[in-house]
Amino acid sequence: MAIPKINEEDITAAIKYIEENGVPEKNKSSRYVLVTEEGKQYPPKYVIAVANHLANGVNIITDGFNAVEAKNYFETRGYNIESKQEKYELTITAKEVSSTDERFTMNNLSFGDNYRPIDTYFVNASGETKRRKYNKGERRNTNQTLPRLTFQIFESQINNLSDLDKASFPVCKYTPEAETICGIFKTVEEFLKYKNSMEHLTYRRENGPQYVIYAWNLFSTLLFVQECLRRFGREGDKFILVYRDKTEQERNQAVTDASVVAEEQKTAKGCKNPYSKILLESKNIIFRGAPGTGKSYLAKEIAADIISDGYTDKYTDLSDEQKKQVEFVQFHPSYDYSDFVEGLRPRMNEDGSMGFELQDGIFKKFVDRARKNFEDSKKSKELVEQEISAKTAMTDFFGSIDLGEETFTTIKGNKFTIVNVDDRHIDISIPGNATIDKLSLNIEELQKMLESDVTFEKISDITNFFGKQFATQGYSYDFAIYKAIKARKTEKQKLVAVPETQKKYIFIIDEINRGEISKILGELFFSIDPGYRGKSGEVATQYSNMHTDPNEKFYIPENVYIIGTMNDIDRSVDSFDFAMRRRFRFVEVRAEDTQDMLESLEDEELKTEAIARMDKLNAEIIRVADLNENYQIGASYFLKLKVLGFDDLWTDYLQPLLQDYVRGLNDEEECMRRFAKAYGYTASGEGDSDDAFPSWGFLGREQALWESFWGLRATVLNALRSGGTRRATRKDFRRSRGSMPSAPAAFLARVLAEVSRSWALSRRHRMI
Repeated sequence: MAIPKINEEDITAAIKYIEENGVPEKNKSSRYVLVTEEGKQYPPKYVIAVANHLANGVNIITDGFNAVEAKNYFETRGYNIESKQEKYELTITAKEVSSTDERFTMNNLSFGDNYRPIDTYFVNASGETKRRKYNKGERRNTNQTLPRLTFQIFESQINNLSDLDKASFPVCKYTPEAETICGIFKTVEEFLKYKNSMEHLTYRRENGPQYVIYAWNLFSTLLFVQECLRRFGREGDKFILVYRDKTEQERNQAVTDASVVAEEQKTAKGCKNPYSKILLESKNIIFRGAPGTGKSYLAKEIAADIISDGYTDKYTDLSDEQKKQVEFVQFHPSYDYSDFVEGLRPRMNEDGSMGFELQDGIFKKFVDRARKNFEDSKKSKELVEQEISAKTAMTDFFGSIDLGEETFTTIKGNKFTIVNVDDRHIDISIPGNATIDKLSLNIEELQKMLESDVTFEKISDITNFFGKQFATQGYSYDFAIYKAIKARKTEKQKLVAVPETQKKYIFIIDEINRGEISKILGELFFSIDPGYRGKSGEVATQYSNMHTDPNEKFYIPENVYIIGTMNDIDRSVDSFDFAMRRRFRFVEVRAEDTQDMLESLEDEELKTEAIARMDKLNAEIIRVADLNENYQIGASYFLKLKVLGFDDLWTDYLQPLLQDYVRGLNDEEECMRRFAKAYGYTASGEGDSDDAFPSWGFLGREQALWESFWGLRATVLNALRSGGTRRATRKDFRRSRGSMPSAPAAFLARVLAEVSRSWALSRRHRMI
C-alpha cells in the first residue's frame, strides 16, 4: 500500500484531530517529525493515517507505508520535516565557546564532521536577533552559514581592516598543536596562493569586493567567529549555532564527498617541472654542476612543484603544513650517523646530573612523518575511527586527572601517580617501590590496547597481545591505566573519519658529497635503494637494542623522494661513493639551464646585461683547455646585482673564484685577462683595443643595437626551454641580426657560432 489519496485540507483536519485526541504511544515517531509554523511537532506517518481516516473513512493504519515515504511525501509538498534527534545549542561569545553537548571541545574542531547544522543566528547585546540574508542560489543551514552570517554582521568592520590585518586574521586551528589557518582574501586565487585547498567559502558583498576564507566542517570557523566578536562586537553579543548528530546515511555521504574532493585535488593539477617527473620516476636524484648554477634553488622548486601538484614552484608559496613535507640539510665533513639517523645525545636530568638519551636524527624524524602518512593512508575508515576514539579517550582521561596527585593501584596493590604525559611517554612515580621509584611507559602501547577489540582482563592478556614471552615491568602499570581509562570513558557517538590521503615527502641534501656518505647513512645504504623501498628494505638500525621494541625495523616508504646536490670540481672532498652512485640518478645542471633565476632582477636592462655578461664569460671559460662546462659561472652569482654593481661582483666574487680555477696553469695571467675582457671588466685607467670583444662602456647607437641583440638571444633560449618551435625562433633571430649593420663582422660571426652551440646544448638538455 502506498501513500493514500489525501489533500492539504485533509492534513489540516488531521492535525486538528491529533491536537484534540493526542497520539497513541505505538504511533509516536522515532525518526522524523512534522513541524508546523508554530513549532508544534507531529508524527508524519500518523498524520497521513489520520488524514486518510477522515477523508476516506478507513481505519487509522500506518503499516502500509514507511517513515521515509511519509517524509518524502511531506517534503515534496513544502512541509517542514526534521529528524527526531537531540538538538544541541552552541553559544559563541568573545570570551568562550560552550555547547549543551558535553562531547564538544575546542581542542579538536575536526569533530565537526559528525554534526549537521539546524539553525544559526546572531543575538546582540540588546537582545535583538538577526539571521542570514541569503543570496540567490545559497542553501540554508550549511556549514558555511555561520561564517557568512558573521561577515554579514561585521561587514563594514572587516572591510576597514588593513591588508596586513586581513592576511593575518585567524580562522581555524583544529588542535592546540596544529598551525593556525589565517587570512581573509578578496579572491579565490589569492586564497589558493596561501593554502592550496578546495575547502573555502566565498562571501559576496552587495557593494564592494568579495571575501574568501578557509571553511570545511561545521566547527572549522569557530575561531574566526570568536575573533570577530573580540575585535568588533559589544559585550553581550553572541552567535548561536543549533546542530544535531548526522544520521548514518549522512555520515557515509560525508566520507564519499571527502573522497571525491581528495581525488579532484589529486587530479586537478600535475607537476610542470620536467625534473619533477624525473624525481617521481627515479625516487633519488642528484643535481651536479658548476658553482652558482642554482642546484639548491632548483631542488626547492621541484619540491614545491610536487607538493603543490603543479600549483606553484616557489617554496615560499607553500603553506606551513605543506612545508612539513619538505626537509633540507647540508652535509659537511663532521656530519655523521647520529645527526642523520639516530644517536645518543646528552640531557640534563631532573636532579641536575648529566645523562644520555637516544634521539632520532633529522632524516629518521622526517621518514617517520612520511611513514605515518603512508601507513595511515592505507587504513580503513573503521580503523581510523577506532584510533580517533582511542586518542579521544586518552586525551579526555589525562586531561581530567591531577598529574602527580591522583593515585592509581596495580593489580598487585602497588600505588603510583602519573606525573607527566607527552606524545611518546607516560611518566609515573612509584613512591612505595624500593627498587625503582620512577618509570616511563610507552604511550603507543597503551593506545594500541585501546584501539583493539581485545578485552584485557589480566596482565598475561597484554603479554599475548604484543607477542611477548614474558611480561615487562611496565605492563602492570599499563593495565592499571587501561582499566582507569575504560572506567571513565563515557559512551560517545561513533566518530566518522576520512582516511588520510597519501602525500609526497621531499628530502633535500645539499652538498651531498661533502660528507662521508658511507658513515652518515650506515645500514640505510640498503633501504635507500629505490628497488627496496617499503618493508622489503627494512633494516635494524645501529641503536635498535635501545628501542622500546628491540625488534623494531626501519624502512623508507614509497612516498619519500630524495634530492642531492653536488659540485664535481670541489677539490676539498673525495669522490662520491660508488656504491651510492648506482642508487641515484645523476642530472647535470648547466649554467644556461637556470638563467630563469634572474627573473627576480626586476630591472629588465639589468637582467639583459647580466645574461649577456654571464654568457660571454662562460664562453671564454670553456675555451681554456684545462677547463670545461663544470667550471662555468651560474646565475646565482648574478643575483648579487640586487645590492652590488658589476665591477664589485667581479672583484669580490668572480675574480677570486676564477683565479682558483686557473692557478698553476702556464697562461694564468692571460686567462684572467681574457675572462675580465669577456665579462666586460676594465680596471681604472686601462683601455680596451680588442674589437672582437667590444667594451661595455661604449655609448651611442651601437650599444643599443648590441643590447638588443643580446636581449633577443636570451629570449630565443627561453623560448626553446618553454617549447617554442625552431622555425619561429630562427625567424626572430634573423630579423634581429639584420637590424645591426654596424656590428663588426668578425664578432658577429663568433656570436652566431656561440648561439648555435647553445641551441644544440638546449636541445640536448630537453631530451634528457
